[in-house]
Amino acid sequence: MKRPAKTSLAIALVALFGIAAPPAARAADDQTSQQTPPAQPSQFPETDDDSVINPAEPDFTIISLPTSLRLPEFKSAFRVTHRFARPLSGDFGAFAADLFGLDSGAQIGLEYRFGIVRNGEIGIHRTSDRTIEFFGQYGILRQKANRPVDVTVLVSIDGTNNFRDQHTPAFGAIVSRRFGELAALYVEPTWVHHANVQPSFATETRDTFMVGLGGRIRIRPTVSVAAEFSPRASGYRPGVNHGGVAIEKRAGGHVFQLNFSDSFATTMGQIARGGPASKDWFLGFNISRKFF
Repeated sequence: MKRPAKTSLAIALVALFGIAAPPAARAADDQTSQQTPPAQPSQFPETDDDSVINPAEPDFTIISLPTSLRLPEFKSAFRVTHRFARPLSGDFGAFAADLFGLDSGAQIGLEYRFGIVRNGEIGIHRTSDRTIEFFGQYGILRQKANRPVDVTVLVSIDGTNNFRDQHTPAFGAIVSRRFGELAALYVEPTWVHHANVQPSFATETRDTFMVGLGGRIRIRPTVSVAAEFSPRASGYRPGVNHGGVAIEKRAGGHVFQLNFSDSFATTMGQIARGGPASKDWFLGFNISRKFF
């Protein structure tokens, strides 16, 4: 269900102001960023303190795909996702008259996650098309000097019509490697059951196996660029594979991200179903806030 742009922007702004960090905290973060040059990528500057932010992995998602970032025990985080419905194509004059998509409808998502145990977190994500996803992650291996990767298991289930219909469970792993405070790479093999939720196609393949690929690189002390791609290796795969690129700014416990993607997908089931066959791209943004 698409919402008018004014309504969707109002919701996003309310969420932003409601979770805004104190001005002093933002000022301190900006001052630190100006005084401290970008760190050189030491081989393994890892710590077991999950409350310490590593600039190479500042958020719990890349764009839509999850990362292996651990949430401290009994701490929480909030995220707003927003994807404008107008494709970034067509006549430039008409596109500019539509304020580059801002006058169109949008799909919005609200997410909350909580660190239920050390290395483990649970969460809920709801989008404005009335899809609700419940998810959980548990880190089983940490990257250390003698262990070059981090491994996290992921489980989720989403359902349409406010979780009343068409349930889509998923199970996967997040294998990541951080390069000091400079960059992070991700490989995420995931099996999604009942990705095909169209009753008229019930006789077709219903499951999807996909391999999410993504990364983030820091270009300034608090600025990064990110990209992700989720090719579906087998099973149900309509439309195009989900992909996107983004630029983001970290300010204290906030991460503000402007992104461009070829789908509205923000849950694992939606990612498995891909984007429209027209191969259009859409403007969007994410706003996240850590409460620790």
